[in-house]
Amino acid sequence: MPRRARPTLKDLAARLGISETAASFALNGRSGVSAQTRQRVLALAAELQWSPHHAARTLSGSASMTIGFALTRDVREFGTESFYLRLLAGTQAVLSRSGYGLLFHMTRSVAEELTVLRRWSDERRVDGVIISDLRRGDPRPALLRELGVPAVLAGGPDPKRLIPCVSVDDGVAIGLLVTHLLATGRRRLAYVSGPGDLLHVHRRVAAFRRAAGPARAPRDVLGTDYSDAQGRAATERLLGTGPPPDALIFDNEVLAVAGVRTLRTLGRSIPDDISVASVEDSPVCTALTPSLTAVHRDPVVFGESVARRLLHLVNGTPDEPPDLQRPTLTVRESTALP
Repeated sequence: MPRRARPTLKDLAARLGISETAASFALNGRSGVSAQTRQRVLALAAELQWSPHHAARTLSGSASMTIGFALTRDVREFGTESFYLRLLAGTQAVLSRSGYGLLFHMTRSVAEELTVLRRWSDERRVDGVIISDLRRGDPRPALLRELGVPAVLAGGPDPKRLIPCVSVDDGVAIGLLVTHLLATGRRRLAYVSGPGDLLHVHRRVAAFRRAAGPARAPRDVLGTDYSDAQGRAATERLLGTGPPPDALIFDNEVLAVAGVRTLRTLGRSIPDDISVASVEDSPVCTALTPSLTAVHRDPVVFGESVARRLLHLVNGTPDEPPDLQRPTLTVRESTALP
């Protein structure tokens, strides 16, 4: 069956006996047409299910009604971590209510991500951009400022303050876990973190070392790429360095699950021999046996805040302070009193 031809602006104008310019003004809410004409154009557009053609709008300099989100992550590992999936759900929920679509693009490196951002800008493909996982010396904020593309950092803050952000207090999250573990009698704490070049990981590690103080294990921090394999390897290395830790904090639930499996293989009982906790909470933490103590923050709410802040920038409306979530600690079976 041949594809149904979509009605064009020319079709609307011809049906109503007006110029294409008048029809365009009516559809875009611009002055220059009467209220009666505007009403007739909108009614016919609804009847014919007319919608703007993306390529034509782009060439005319109109808004694309699309927000871009570029993320550098390993595609094979992305689906195992629920944080970004839920963040995207919250972002899309807010954007769709305002008529915007979300263009999500995964890249293998920051250099590739820069290429994507330049292409989006050159093609006027998006009206604004979300970035995440800021790194040391990250070139993306400066590029977005140079391109003049409205952008928001999901996380942060940006040390150079080149783009606004919706931040998370990583220090509070780590402090909650460390305080709880010390209160349960643990005295040798270790932390399995994400990649050390990520600024939020750097802040978490610094907060861990401040909070744990003399309670740190001899080899207190090991960085990973968030993969299951490196989570297992880090756990084995920490327990092979004597004296071993009596509590392990993992940067997310993927690493924590890998750690729990490794501890069982090594014959360690949780929490009798060692306590385990995660900096990120998800349904995985409650499904696991024993259930995992974790810091709770809702990624959906976080994504909603990011989208709202970016829409304020895109539309030139007064910015509102983002809704910052304060992390809370959910204590479960993995850190019961020894």
